[in-house]
Amino acid sequence: MTTLPKLQLKSLAALAGLIALSTTALAQEPQSIGTFGKWTAYSLKGNSGTECYIASKPIDTEPKNVRRDPVHFLVTHKSMVNTIIGYNFKKDSTAALTIDSSAFTMITDGDGAWLDTTQKDRQAVLAMKRGNKMIVRGTSWRGTKTKDTYSLDGVTAAMKAIADACK
Repeated sequence: MTTLPKLQLKSLAALAGLIALSTTALAQEPQSIGTFGKWTAYSLKGNSGTECYIASKPIDTEPKNVRRDPVHFLVTHKSMVNTIIGYNFKKDSTAALTIDSSAFTMITDGDGAWLDTTQKDRQAVLAMKRGNKMIVRGTSWRGTKTKDTYSLDGVTAAMKAIADACK
């Protein structure tokens, strides 16, 4: 597993906390800022201020016959990208993120995957804004290979909305 700088680890912990808060019934629910194409922008007020992120579900998943928890791709207003894949990844595996012709390798832990540097996060966000289609490929702990395809329709408008909401 790749060793991450402390700042990146703190950011990942914050993102994981944000995701956990948004899925916990007792926590404050995220507020929708709006839906832009296939992406929805959210804000979530917490003790340390407001966090904003965009999220989308895949438009297609393969294989079709595999049961998975909900699958999402998220981007924070700080340009951190993350996928929640709907299963635990195979130990010591990576996930592949392809945005049109740009390719990135994501580190995995549990059911999540991230890019390992802030620079790669920014490159991925720029590719998302310019792109049309995004694909995430991963391997479950059981060895099942999956492919999730996302539309990038609306990602730029959704990113602008969270940038405005979380200045």
